[in-house]
Amino acid sequence: MEFPLILGLQKTGLPLIVTSGKLKNLCFLIDTGATHNVLFTYVFEHFKNEFRMLDEHQSTMGIEGNYKECPTIEATFTFEGIDYTSTFAVLDATNAVTQIQEETGVQIHGILSTDFLVRNKWILDFETYNVKCND
Repeated sequence: MEFPLILGLQKTGLPLIVTSGKLKNLCFLIDTGATHNVLFTYVFEHFKNEFRMLDEHQSTMGIEGNYKECPTIEATFTFEGIDYTSTFAVLDATNAVTQIQEETGVQIHGILSTDFLVRNKWILDFETYNVKCND
């Protein structure tokens, strides 16, 4: 699979992917500086029945720079016809999400971290601005 990130970069300056399947039209930011996948609380509340709660919490640094204890969920989403299952910290980042939406016009629902990229063998090609995956 090879997916161009150029559209999201041109419109918002952010590397974004949009899901399909049950969790249709969720917009995730690919963040190579993030160590945890994140799903924002307002998305969790809306799709609560689509996630599996895990009996663990993660200490996650929020977008504002403060550490927070966050519940952990398992979620499956579809991207480019492939199902991906991963764990996510459920984080309340309402102020930051609102600011991003005001600045870019795009609502972000979560963050895909380096852990996600490595586990799923996604490669970011910074010359072509593509995500590459050799399944």
